[in-house]
Amino acid sequence: MAQKNPKAKKDKTQALLQDDTLQAAASGDPQENAPVTKTGPRDVGRLGKTDLADQLANRCALGKKDARATVDAFVDIVAEALRTGRSVGLPGIGTLSVRATAARTGVRPGTSERIQIPAGKKVAFKAASDLKGALGLSDANADDAGE
Repeated sequence: MAQKNPKAKKDKTQALLQDDTLQAAASGDPQENAPVTKTGPRDVGRLGKTDLADQLANRCALGKKDARATVDAFVDIVAEALRTGRSVGLPGIGTLSVRATAARTGVRPGTSERIQIPAGKKVAFKAASDLKGALGLSDANADDAGE
């Protein structure tokens, strides 16, 4: 069995860290080629806040600091709107809203004890038909995707 060259893997990781675009490997485990951050390997299947800010900086000719401040402000605005009971419509993406949940009976894991779960609220996302079409989803199975 051939041994893997640790230097080659380190060089590949460094190249991916320098490249702003994350690409999964054409074959094999996508985590194998994932850039490594201070907290561990970056999740290739997820676009995080920092990645979003970096792409915004590249596409809009912004500095990375300005792009991160813009993303932070956007998140704050959306959170404040949801806190005050307003829904947030993002054309072409979908609508975020707060929905009430009914009280219900649940089962405590491990003990199988029946417990009463009080009524509450949750954030719901309804994907826009444009997004559903772009992803090849039908309206029937993509409604309330975040629930």
